[in-house]
Amino acid sequence: MEERKFIRLKKEEFGIKEYIKRNLGKGKISKLDIEYTPVGEKIIVLTSKPGLVIGRKGEKISELTRVLKTRFKLENPHIEIDEIKNPLFDAQLVADEIAMALERIGNIRFKVIAYRKLQEIMNAGALGCELRLTGKLPSERAKSWRFVDGYLKKAGEPSKEIDRAQATGLTKTGIIGIKVAIMSPDAKIYDRIDINDEVKARINQIPDEVEEEPAKKKKKTRKKAVKAATKEVKEVIEKVDVKSDKKEKSDLMETGVVKVVDEKSKVKPEEDGTAIAIETEIEEGVPQEQIDKELKEAEEEHKEKLDEVVKGSEKDKKEEDVKDNVEDKK
Repeated sequence: MEERKFIRLKKEEFGIKEYIKRNLGKGKISKLDIEYTPVGEKIIVLTSKPGLVIGRKGEKISELTRVLKTRFKLENPHIEIDEIKNPLFDAQLVADEIAMALERIGNIRFKVIAYRKLQEIMNAGALGCELRLTGKLPSERAKSWRFVDGYLKKAGEPSKEIDRAQATGLTKTGIIGIKVAIMSPDAKIYDRIDINDEVKARINQIPDEVEEEPAKKKKKTRKKAVKAATKEVKEVIEKVDVKSDKKEKSDLMETGVVKVVDEKSKVKPEEDGTAIAIETEIEEGVPQEQIDKELKEAEEEHKEKLDEVVKGSEKDKKEEDVKDNVEDKK
């Protein structure tokens, strides 16, 4: 029989709440809670207009207390008033205000009423708001209108932070249903990231130069090596000119500038004349196989030219030796 007692108790609570709301008037009370204590019953009324609820010198409170004792058989009811600081974030108060505006002005200007209230809520700092008006608003057929602005969670844990309420407005064309959902700025959204001064300070502490990847470092050092080799090749080419005097060539061979020919060693890619072109190709991202192939071809061409130069210098040297021997005999 505990179930019947529980149902009877909830019916009594519902009757108390409806009587207080109807007695005080629409748009004054947001929520009403009843707590049972050893001393008596505690009724908490949440309202944005505590002065109208209390009345002059507490007349309305004393009248409500008397009715609760006689009609609803409460032993020691105690009414407590709790003020709502920002009524624009309370969904029930907003729904009641829209209903009263429709009853007073009429349902022809329902869009003006809805958009104005939506703008007030968003300007107050709400994260999101949704208004739904259903009924015979512009025509004889019932229709549902939806007015939305901002960010509103529909599912998940943050959706519990949304304040929802509904109200009804009695107009000439019929009853209009109003549903309101508001997400206040104090709502806990777990996937939201706030960039405050602390986060900005951490971002400023991060160094601008991030450590480069090993591949990029390797490429950078290779570019430096190619540039250095290109510089050396230019210096050698300026000294060893094909059209220069033969005596200078022999002197360069003796001093070791053209030592590569005497040692019969391979020409390095850095000493080739195409080093500048290879450097540009490396920067543009040419494959390594193509670079190796071009280096090999340049190396062979360079070797042939150097062989011709050496042969010519050796022939000239022999002729000079023969002339010297002839002069010595004379």
